[in-house]
Amino acid sequence: MQIDKNQLLRFTTAGSVDDGKSTLIGRLLYDSKAIFEDQLEAVENTSKKKGHEGVDLALFTDGLRDEREQGITIDVAYRYFTTPKRKFIIADTPGHIQYTRNMVTGASTANAALILIDARNGVIEQTKRHAFIASLLQIPHLIVCVNKMDLVEYSQETYNKIVQQFEAFSSKLYTKDIRFIPISALDGDNVVNRSTNMDWYQGAPLLHTLEHLHISSDFNKIDARFPVQTVLRPQREGFIDYRGYAGRVASGIFRPNDEVTIMPSGFTSKIKTIDTLEGTLEEAFAPMSVSITLEDDIDISRGDMIVKTNNKPEPLQEFDAMLCWLNNSPARPRAKYTIVHTSNEQKAMIKDVVYKIDINSYTRNEEEKDLAMNDIARIKIRTTRPLMIDGYRDNRVTGSFILIDDTTHETVAAGMIV
Repeated sequence: MQIDKNQLLRFTTAGSVDDGKSTLIGRLLYDSKAIFEDQLEAVENTSKKKGHEGVDLALFTDGLRDEREQGITIDVAYRYFTTPKRKFIIADTPGHIQYTRNMVTGASTANAALILIDARNGVIEQTKRHAFIASLLQIPHLIVCVNKMDLVEYSQETYNKIVQQFEAFSSKLYTKDIRFIPISALDGDNVVNRSTNMDWYQGAPLLHTLEHLHISSDFNKIDARFPVQTVLRPQREGFIDYRGYAGRVASGIFRPNDEVTIMPSGFTSKIKTIDTLEGTLEEAFAPMSVSITLEDDIDISRGDMIVKTNNKPEPLQEFDAMLCWLNNSPARPRAKYTIVHTSNEQKAMIKDVVYKIDINSYTRNEEEKDLAMNDIARIKIRTTRPLMIDGYRDNRVTGSFILIDDTTHETVAAGMIV
């Protein structure tokens, strides 16, 4: 399969505390020679001060002082690197249970998730928790890295046992592309280079797997959705009569002469031009930022959505969603929040908590109705005006939203529309 060298793959790492996530990312960066000389020199100096014999690979990602002092990752650390085959963005997420919310935000745009398992401990509750969240977020590829194989003498029997443990519950996950790789992040086995200590493993190393993952279908190319961010009315010579609707294409493809409907008003028109700073385009697709002009003068404002007339989303004021509560303060019963969906902001209320999920056992609890930090639940939500929504499974952009507390202005929850 031909891989586009400019194609960007976003992946997230997750695992329990001390499973070696930061070391793995450091090894990826170090062995693929994706580290600047000054970064390498700084990490080498810090490693010497800490008394390490070699380079402490975890320091390439653990950039926060608190993280270094505690030896854990407490926030989402983003790193960018490139190889001759592909470009990458890494989201290194925390392992503690209380930082589930960080994983939700870090993994929300990922194409793949790396789940790390300590070969000495096997599958634990946190493994199931992270795998479930990755599945809930519809991440298409799951790579299970059985790490620290050097500490179990590179045992194939131990590896096979962990694979069987994972497969025992993974049938309940939405993600179907699940791959397993035995690695040692500390020594570099099967990370960038094939391991000589595990010749029984016939698969590809981690980097080769990441370079060849198929991600071309991540954007929805069928449902054309264009949330309007602002209306352009430049008062300059040559632009006196210009009225463009600017925003980012959420999904689908738009072309001049396409018949479109403006939601929620229902007015119809045809696309006249698709403009950018560099000139006009023959088509626009996700995630391009453009300005669209129409044949007719229609009252359109921020929060409206331009869609294909023959493929419209359903405007709803009440719908179900899977919600992750992000805030330290619990949800207030029937309290009003601001819901942000694409460029649309409305007042909203959580009408009901249908059930909460115990993501360690994958069971539903229909009795508890309170939402505390890191809780994941299916809820019913009502808005003051209709939103143009799609299911999250079909469209990550128009199928997701956040809730903001009107009092504190904090983002309190992230939701995925069912």
